[in-house]
Amino acid sequence: MDKLWKNVRAALKKRVPIHSFRMWIEPLELAEGDDGGWTITCPNAFSKKRVQEHFGVLIEAELRRVAGDADCRIRFHVAGRRNGQPAEVEVPLQLALPSENVLPHNGRMMRRDFTFDHFVVATNNDFAYSASMSLASRRENQQAALYLFSGTGLGKSHLSQAIGHHILTRFPQERVYYMTAEDFSHEMVQAYRHDAIDTFKTKYRTHCDVLMLEDIHFLSGKDRTQIELASTLDTLSEAGKRIIFSSCYLPSDIPKLHDKLRSRFSSSLISAIDPPNFRTRTRILQKKAAFCGYQIPEAVISYLASELTDDIRQLESGLNGVAAKSALLGVPIDESLAESVVKHIVNQRQKITVELIKKIVCKFYNVSSDEIVSRSRQQSLVRPRQMAIYLARRFTDAPLQAIGKTFNRYHATALHSIHSIEKGLKQDSAIRQQVDFFRQKLESGKL
Repeated sequence: MDKLWKNVRAALKKRVPIHSFRMWIEPLELAEGDDGGWTITCPNAFSKKRVQEHFGVLIEAELRRVAGDADCRIRFHVAGRRNGQPAEVEVPLQLALPSENVLPHNGRMMRRDFTFDHFVVATNNDFAYSASMSLASRRENQQAALYLFSGTGLGKSHLSQAIGHHILTRFPQERVYYMTAEDFSHEMVQAYRHDAIDTFKTKYRTHCDVLMLEDIHFLSGKDRTQIELASTLDTLSEAGKRIIFSSCYLPSDIPKLHDKLRSRFSSSLISAIDPPNFRTRTRILQKKAAFCGYQIPEAVISYLASELTDDIRQLESGLNGVAAKSALLGVPIDESLAESVVKHIVNQRQKITVELIKKIVCKFYNVSSDEIVSRSRQQSLVRPRQMAIYLARRFTDAPLQAIGKTFNRYHATALHSIHSIEKGLKQDSAIRQQVDFFRQKLESGKL
C-alpha cells in the first residue's frame, strides 16, 4: 500500500507545480476501502474540497495507471471522520475566539475577525492564502519565511494576523510577536537610549518563535535598524523560527535598503495579492455583513461591489456607511440609500487628480509646473516636488510608477520623496502644518 501511494505521489509531483504539490498532495494518505475502492484522507475540510475540485481527476487517473485497475474509484474524507460523521474526539481547525481583540505575547493587538475563517479565498489571493495556512500549520518542508506583497487594503494584514491567530490557537505555548517595522525601530532606539540593547536583542533572538513584521518598507534609510534586524533575522532563521513580512513594495523596489536585508526579504516565499474582481468583492461584502449582523439585500450588495472597486477597506466603508445611515435615519436599506453613501466615497477621489495636486502645490510654494518636474535639485524645488508626490500617493489611486513618471522621476525616487515627508511629519511642525493645509483643501473640495 505504501509503495503504491509512493509511486502515485512521485507521478503527481511531476505533473503538479511544486508549491501546490507540497501544499495539497503531500499531506494526503491512501487506504483501501471495504468495497475494493480507495480512500484518500485529507487533513481538514478545506483541503478535501480543494483537492477534490482541482486534483481529484488527476489523482484518480494516476492511481488507475499505477495500480493497473481501470475500474478503480476513489473517495475523499477528512481525517478523524467516517461517512461524514465526526469521530469521538476531534480538534476543530480553529477554536472560537473571544469577543476582545487578541493580544500576542508582544506587540500590537490583532483584530478578532482577521482569521482564516473570515478570509475570502479567490483567484487573486489563493496562493498567498495557501502559503499563509501552510506556514501557520507548521507543514514540513515549507519555507519558514513569507513575504506578503500587495497594494494598500487588499488583505496583507488580514493574512498576517490570521497566521498569528492560528498559531496562538493551535500552539498556545509559542511566543508570537506582531508589530510594524516602525514599532521595531522605535523600540530599538529606546533600548539604546536606556542602555537596554542586550535585553532587546535577547527578547527578539531568544524569546521569539514567530515574528510578524508589517510595512517593512518603513526601514528605508534606517541603517542602524536594518543592521540589527538583519542579525535578528539570521538568528531566528537558523533556529527554524517562523517569519512573516508584509509590504506595499517588492524587496527590489525599496530604496536605501542594505543588500543583506534585501537578500533576506527576497529569499522569502513572496506571495502577491491582487485586487479582487466583482465576484470576490460580492463574497467579501456578504461575509462581512454576516459577521457584523447586517441584513443587506442582494441588490445592494451587488451595487456596492460594482461601484467600490479600489480595495477592501473601501468596501468596508461602504458597507458600514449603508448600515449606519439606515439605522440613524430609520429607513430601509435599498439601492437609493446605497447610492447616497457611495457617491461621497467615490466622487471625492474622482475630483482629486495628480495634476490638480501639482497645481495647488505650485501655487502654495510659488513655483511653476515646469520647475517642479525639472531635473533641478534646488531645495526650493525639492520640497514642493516631494510634497506633491506625497499628496498624490495619499489622495489618488495612481500607482507609484505613474506618479513618479508625472514628475519625471523613477518610482524609487518617488518612494524616497514619500518617506521624506513622512519623516518630516514626525519631526517638523512646519511640514505638519503644510500637509494639514493641503489635506483640508483637498478634502473640502474648495480648490
